[in-house]
Amino acid sequence: MKHKILLLVLLTPFFLSAQAFRSYSNEFLTIGVDAAGLGMSKSIVATTNDVNSIYWNPAGLVGIEDYQGSLMHASYFAGIANYNHASFAMPIDKQSAVGISVIRFGVDDIMNTTELIDSNGNIDFNRISLFSSADYAFNFAYARNLLFKDVKFGVNAKIVRRIIGDFASSWGFGFDAGIQFERNTWKFGLMARDITTTFNSWAINEDEFNKIKDAIPGQNQELPETTEVTKPKVQLGVAKIWKLGLFFNLLTEINANIRFAKTNDLFSSDALSVDPAVGFQLNFDDLVYLRTGVGNFQYITEFDNTKSLSLQPNFGIGFKYNGIKLDYALTNIGSVGNALYSNIFSITVDYSFFRR
Repeated sequence: MKHKILLLVLLTPFFLSAQAFRSYSNEFLTIGVDAAGLGMSKSIVATTNDVNSIYWNPAGLVGIEDYQGSLMHASYFAGIANYNHASFAMPIDKQSAVGISVIRFGVDDIMNTTELIDSNGNIDFNRISLFSSADYAFNFAYARNLLFKDVKFGVNAKIVRRIIGDFASSWGFGFDAGIQFERNTWKFGLMARDITTTFNSWAINEDEFNKIKDAIPGQNQELPETTEVTKPKVQLGVAKIWKLGLFFNLLTEINANIRFAKTNDLFSSDALSVDPAVGFQLNFDDLVYLRTGVGNFQYITEFDNTKSLSLQPNFGIGFKYNGIKLDYALTNIGSVGNALYSNIFSITVDYSFFRR
């Protein structure tokens, strides 16, 4: 019985009878990609200009000059969950570019103990099987300059695939759109995620559901809803580049991450919530990069009903040489409780260097 309850907890999100419109859905898509951006606390909506713009703001793809590719790996929760990202982009002409990326966030080798005890009450460890819970996102992006050279526009179409072993799976689709505007040393960016809402349709294995639906008497006796819709989110960014001497440049950017729901963010109302973030990048002659940032400001309710403010600082370094950029970030999903900091590595290859 205890083993069945453990699996029931794992599947709880699908057994709740909630409205299809959800404030938190497909949350693995909010984690972020590329150690460079994560080292700046995701404050790069206005300045992203390489292959990773597919995720941060597709308008930035206009900044690439040739083929670019990127890979990233991160482990969360002491290695229990793994997050992997791969992307590729190329210019179509001087005014436009396209890109494609794949994200996988998953927990593998989870023990399925629903059949550990047979109908006679005997325990048989050979009846234990393993399964994976994984989320996938396939992104297809297009970007181009608008009428004015300093204005860029990009759109991202995404297909979402979510799988929980043989128990449940879903397909989803949605669109993101972004704009960047540049004037002298100032940069502005807007990224609208799930602009048409992202729709997910779930298929639940009723045979597997029937094995655990009576694990807690009187609860979860009916199949959960099979559709969910992700609300739109907006990110606004303002950045400025400062020239410090002959070889040093300082990039500073402030972002406002907006959800149209009441949350624990720093600024919250019934209509929307705003989570600010700020990032800094100091580079030496475009060879060595030092990054830091702070974000994820959240109010935490304590046991005595008082509230305290938590935040997440991040740190990163990077090296660029001969068209290859290596980046590292020390960060985590959230700094609440006992969450461990995670080491994130990424590599970006720019083929334009090899054509020189």
